[in-house]
Amino acid sequence: MSQNFRELDVRHDLIRGLEELGILVPTQVQQKVIPFLLKEGADLVAQAQTGTGKTAAFGLPLLMKVNQKVPLVQGLVIAPTRELAKQIGKQLFKFTKHVQEKIFVEVITGGDNIDRQVEALKRPTNIVVGTPGRIMDMIQRRALSLDAVKYVVLDEADEMLSMGFKKELQEILKLTPQRQSTWLFSATFPEAIHALIKGCMAPNPHTIQIDQGHVVNRDIDHRFVILKPEEKTPYITEFLQRQKEGRGLIFCRTKADANTLCRELTALGLPVDVLQGDLMQKERDKVMRAFKKERVQFVVATDVAARGIDVADLAFVIHHQLPDQLEYYTHRSGRTARAGKKGMSLCLIHPKEKWKLPQLEKALHVTFRELRA
Repeated sequence: MSQNFRELDVRHDLIRGLEELGILVPTQVQQKVIPFLLKEGADLVAQAQTGTGKTAAFGLPLLMKVNQKVPLVQGLVIAPTRELAKQIGKQLFKFTKHVQEKIFVEVITGGDNIDRQVEALKRPTNIVVGTPGRIMDMIQRRALSLDAVKYVVLDEADEMLSMGFKKELQEILKLTPQRQSTWLFSATFPEAIHALIKGCMAPNPHTIQIDQGHVVNRDIDHRFVILKPEEKTPYITEFLQRQKEGRGLIFCRTKADANTLCRELTALGLPVDVLQGDLMQKERDKVMRAFKKERVQFVVATDVAARGIDVADLAFVIHHQLPDQLEYYTHRSGRTARAGKKGMSLCLIHPKEKWKLPQLEKALHVTFRELRA
């Protein structure tokens, strides 16, 4: 396996940008994806969760493939949420810090001023990163043309489908007559994903599946505590009160559970807010600003609503209930222990669910230890 990005044939000026970000050793997904995209550049389907380094995995080849001398949109990255799209755009910008001939990247998302985005797209643009709805808005306004797009990236494709963007994705892909390849990244592969792959890619696209045992960050301390349902809120309350400066996320399975838990914790005077799918973009932005600026110490979230959250220095993640899918555990726990720091992933387990822990341990190659007060 490659020990550095030079061995993956990443260009020197991009490597300098990576080094300044502290990205020195390629992750497993980067080791598998980057050489394929640079050499083959054909259709790709990859299983990858948040925190595995997939933005660099598709971003570096994309930056190396676009032609800066052509002032047209050649690369299109589609993401499910405004937060994730902005995060990708920011990363691509940082990767290109030492590139002499500038690569122009524009981010277009819902919730931001559309007129400003229209004006921005009048400038020479090589890569557009956006959400499906806003991309369609821009096409309908004739502010964005996809006629010269060669490479399309579908990031977190499962979430885009679960959020109801199937029609928009199909429409966008139809409007890329020069498309040479489609690179699809997804944490899970429900039937709808297979249908999308069949409709927009060549038969038998190259597939990369990351071994689950390598996906989970080794700096995460996996803990559990056995609790009955009525014991969970009192336990969480005590746990949060002991945190001092430590910040974290609490994951619930449903919007109703997330709202209820947030109300209970807020009533007890804890600095907490909620992120769930029914929030309007303005409300969601307000919660995220407060969390990033540390005015809110804890956020209760559902899995879909938490996609794209990138908040530094989270000390812990709490699973109010175990997620239904294995990949979601990886996704949730990957919010903590970033950039070489330590973090805790704490599962609140119903007595009748304890049998699930050995299954998780075996599948993810991790060890759960009971957390005692």
